[in-house]
Amino acid sequence: MSFKEEISKIVPILKEGGIIIYPTDTVWGIGCLATDQKAVDRLFSIKKRAPQKKMVLLWNNAETLSHFVERVPPKANNLIEFHKRPLTIVYENAINLPNNVISADGSVAIRIIKEDFCKTLIEQLGAPLVSSSANFSNEPPPRTFDEINPELLALVDYVVHHRRDDDQWEEPSTIVKITDDKELIFIRN
Repeated sequence: MSFKEEISKIVPILKEGGIIIYPTDTVWGIGCLATDQKAVDRLFSIKKRAPQKKMVLLWNNAETLSHFVERVPPKANNLIEFHKRPLTIVYENAINLPNNVISADGSVAIRIIKEDFCKTLIEQLGAPLVSSSANFSNEPPPRTFDEINPELLALVDYVVHHRRDDDQWEEPSTIVKITDDKELIFIRN
């Protein structure tokens, strides 16, 4: 199955509230449509993750971040463009998103995805994806597809075939928060 055929198969699954396991620009992820509150709740349940411990959203375009946050700090655009590793930025004052993807302080963590598969999938969906490593909470993230717990694979609606044979592991993204006074706080480096 080609990359595009697989994306065509996945889009309706996600739009109907499905959960998938898929390759990202970092580690294998488990996710759903970020705008589907029921799917997000189900994802928390599958991962056995505390609801107050929010997950990252993947989006495909830095220019349209204003759909999801009230203000994009100018420093964010430079970081997105020039940071060498995948970068997740925590933005204050999230908007147009369900409460279960927004932190108690009103912030949301978003990574602009550059990897072709996820970027194309998000373009087809027209909405961000929730992304968390494809593991149960408090377990180490899988370095390759073969390291994903078979019990987790059995709980989702679709497991992507693309890149299953990759044997190179990428590090999780850097996570940074930009404060009101333009300071950078590295949450994970």
